[in-house]
Amino acid sequence: MSQGRRTNKGGQRGNRNRRRYGGPRKENVIEQSKKELNEYNSRANDRFDYSKTGVQPVGLPDDPGDVKSFSFEWKCNPVPLSDEEKMAAFVVRKGEFGWLSDDRVDEIADYAEPLSISADQALSLRSALLQQKTVYGHQAMRNRGRQIHRDYKQGMSVVELSKKYDFPPMNIFRQILAEKGWSKSKIKESVRAPSRFSERERKEFEEAEEADRVSNVDQSETHLRADVFEHILADWFEAQGVRLRRQPELVKEQSSDLGRPTVTPDILFLDHVEINGQPVAWIDAKHFYGADVGFQRKKMLKQMMRYINEWGSGAIVFRHGFSENLYMAGVTMLDASPLDLTELVDRP
Repeated sequence: MSQGRRTNKGGQRGNRNRRRYGGPRKENVIEQSKKELNEYNSRANDRFDYSKTGVQPVGLPDDPGDVKSFSFEWKCNPVPLSDEEKMAAFVVRKGEFGWLSDDRVDEIADYAEPLSISADQALSLRSALLQQKTVYGHQAMRNRGRQIHRDYKQGMSVVELSKKYDFPPMNIFRQILAEKGWSKSKIKESVRAPSRFSERERKEFEEAEEADRVSNVDQSETHLRADVFEHILADWFEAQGVRLRRQPELVKEQSSDLGRPTVTPDILFLDHVEINGQPVAWIDAKHFYGADVGFQRKKMLKQMMRYINEWGSGAIVFRHGFSENLYMAGVTMLDASPLDLTELVDRP
């Protein structure tokens, strides 16, 4: 057997062993979760029949009254998994955790041109991948804490350390403070009030925060955009005549009745709603791209199961669309295609 043939076999073996991008195949999950889906759908359809179920779900009125039925066809354009995989490999670079330069954004937009994934979706995908990278790499960063602190004392900046070790600048900064013996509460308080830092610490903090969009302390603008998107979505359904309750109302009621909010989707329907043939008792609005990224999917599933356990099947509406391989039993995936997002034009 020739040397070339042996090399070829090794290459084939390497391709077979390479981990496939994304989560379990959607068709397999659908097949495996048929029983759960039927259960969740029945719970949604029966949620107003308190005598049948023996329970009055949270947030629903004592007397549901004349419950109407609505059915909507919601056309979606999910992103092919193969295109998401290509973009995932392109948008994340070692030591790059901050806001991107205009040139880098243009580069991503050019790369997205022949793909069925937009530049906005690519940037949102990058955020999800960076969050996952940060969470899964946290213990590795702590294990290298002494070495990082030593480099810092020798004059390396936090941003330089971030590029060297491939961890977010703000996490590096917090780890350095921990290595100095600071408690978690002291670090938390000081990050919120940077005037407590020494001159170097304050300078490093400001530069680290500027170079870090993953662990950034100020998320107020992000929350503001998400609130606007939620209002647009709720207004759309009310314009169709659907009765509903919004999250702030649920939060206020549960805080009063239960001591704290426990299950608060962005929208809780007071009528029967069916979207694309599936019952939808509630909706959560997500102001990002629904990526097939393990950390994001796991986090969403945990949240959605609280809603499913209370009211049955519901839906997520993603501002920036979603991956074709993203599936959760009892959760209809939707994009923002039917909505007028004019209010968000200046809030990307």
